[in-house]
Amino acid sequence: MNIAEAIVKAACAIGAGLCMGIGAIGPAIGEGNAVGKALEGMARQPEAASNLRTNMIVGCAITETTGIYALLISFLILFAL
Repeated sequence: MNIAEAIVKAACAIGAGLCMGIGAIGPAIGEGNAVGKALEGMARQPEAASNLRTNMIVGCAITETTGIYALLISFLILFAL
């Protein structure tokens, strides 16, 4: 392995790490915010708890797909190149 190939491998590893680092922050903040607001709504109106819980779970599932896409892209960067 020459120096150019080593630099490319290092750049791929750094890129994959940045992809997961940045790609995981968004879903974490979004899900934390959604759960916090849902719990606040359940505390204010307990009769609406089931509806809020259902919507929160669907929203968290949609938000989590961003993190899964980031993981997929980082795997592609690491192993496809």
